[in-house]
Amino acid sequence: MRLTETIRAYQKNDPAARSGLEIFLLYNGLHATIYYRFAHWFYLHHMRFIARWLSQRAKRRTGVEIHPAATIGRRLVIDHGTGIVIGATAIIGDDCLLYQGVTLGGTGAGHGKRHPTLGNNVMVGSGAKVLGPFTVGDNAKIASNSVVLREVPPNCTVVGIPGHIVRVGGEKLDHIHTPDPIQLEINELQARIEALEKQLQEKENDHVSL
Repeated sequence: MRLTETIRAYQKNDPAARSGLEIFLLYNGLHATIYYRFAHWFYLHHMRFIARWLSQRAKRRTGVEIHPAATIGRRLVIDHGTGIVIGATAIIGDDCLLYQGVTLGGTGAGHGKRHPTLGNNVMVGSGAKVLGPFTVGDNAKIASNSVVLREVPPNCTVVGIPGHIVRVGGEKLDHIHTPDPIQLEINELQARIEALEKQLQEKENDHVSL
């Protein structure tokens, strides 16, 4: 049963979860996903008003807004379940993990695909915004408060505003010690300046000695 495997996914990803019953009764993220499954069924069967009514009811009760037209795979975990927005043309693969405040949004009011596609086993940190009709590859990790505006290859870690790839592959993302891509660029520029100053000083010394 899919509900059972989703509860197990919550137990796997949340060390604070004590039992499956607690998750079923108390976890907003799971409740939002259950609402979505019903709303999506009505949406696919052309009962769009009922679908939207269910999605808005879920938003009021859980703090999670999932458009009923979105496509969501199996075992989605929404941790803390507050302030999440998932747009109409968003696609989410299997075994994804979303933290609070995540937005899977669009960048305009045009028709067609407007929202991102997340591959399988993608983690999106709290407050991150993924905006636009591109793909985030399998096993990718997006750090907290990042703003991602372009495609992310599989197995990459993205950090910053706008998002930069700071790691390909590697271990589980550490939100506390995540590299700052802007600081890394500044450090690189400082190193280049110091190297140029050293070369200039050496030339001046050579000139004086002559």
